[in-house]
Amino acid sequence: MVNFYLDTSIWLDLFENRNEPNFPKCENAKKLIAKIIQDNNRIIVSNNNFFELITLGYTKYEIKLSLNQFGRTIYYVWSTGKQFRKAKDLALKRNVPKRDALHALIARDNKAILITLDKHFQNLIDIVKIKQPRDFI
Repeated sequence: MVNFYLDTSIWLDLFENRNEPNFPKCENAKKLIAKIIQDNNRIIVSNNNFFELITLGYTKYEIKLSLNQFGRTIYYVWSTGKQFRKAKDLALKRNVPKRDALHALIARDNKAILITLDKHFQNLIDIVKIKQPRDFI
């Protein structure tokens, strides 16, 4: 079983049907999730994802309702105080947002591949394996 951790921006692409000309972000997210389900793999969702989505105006109910459609593929985890402290340190040293450093640490500690389109995660490739949705579809 392979674990995948989707950056919050991937969830937003899916929830908000975000596509750009010649760049079908939502469609790629849907295809990735379908492949994860088909291959009996797992998607890790953290309290950090929830925090970011709530900050953007989603309710816990809306988030859970959206995630429930993926059934047992979703596996919920909570970040630790140690991860949060390390993320603050990494953010300063690597010039990345603190919450993104936390995503990387959560993915690493859950032996997950971090799926993102954000370029600044390249500053964390020694922490976690980073891929884009299109790498798997």
